[in-house]
Amino acid sequence: MKDWIWTRERKASPARETLSREQIVAAAMTILDTDGVAGLSMRKLAAKLDAGATSLYWHVPTKDDLVDLLIDEVWGEIDVPEPELAGWRAGALLFGHSLRSAVLRHPWLPEVMYTRPSIGPNAMSLGSRGLVLFGAAGFTEHEIDLAMSSVMSYVLGTVSAEVATREMVRKSGCSEDNWVTEMVEQAEAVAGDYPEMQASVRRRTAVGLDAGLTQNFVFGLDALLDGLEARVKR
Repeated sequence: MKDWIWTRERKASPARETLSREQIVAAAMTILDTDGVAGLSMRKLAAKLDAGATSLYWHVPTKDDLVDLLIDEVWGEIDVPEPELAGWRAGALLFGHSLRSAVLRHPWLPEVMYTRPSIGPNAMSLGSRGLVLFGAAGFTEHEIDLAMSSVMSYVLGTVSAEVATREMVRKSGCSEDNWVTEMVEQAEAVAGDYPEMQASVRRRTAVGLDAGLTQNFVFGLDALLDGLEARVKR
């Protein structure tokens, strides 16, 4: 079985070493947020840090290890409030929006987060706080896990599609408004025999891309929490 960076003992830095793992992660995050996973290489990272390869590999032996560190760094950005402060429903709502915002800030995340276990310290803290939050709703035992998993699955699935849409717009070279106009024209051209679909396309695009994606997310998260709340009351 593969050993992960979290299960290995961390080496002490050499006496003259000035570079830190934290500096490496911060610089790598900047590259990833700008250029994506394909644009990240240890050579580019070393150049950005003005460091030698030896210094880099001392702290982070492989690119896979680096990606593990970066994913855990994102998990550390997500807000999961204590249920005593907000109540479980408001807390779950904040958690969902915070998770979405984190993925939108780091659109490379959906490409890599399913390819490895999230077992870093920030992931463990996030999971622990989330379980406390959903436990406060009244779910018991395994249903606590399932309730939290349902919210995370909804958020990550929806925002992954949103990231893909935004990337499609970026690659088109068009503004969001022009891209939406072109998509509407193309959809209406092929939906002549389906008036319901034509009406749906117009409704979905009338508010603009950003607002439409946000409305879609908000409605779905609210509906999911409605269902969870009804279930726990029942």
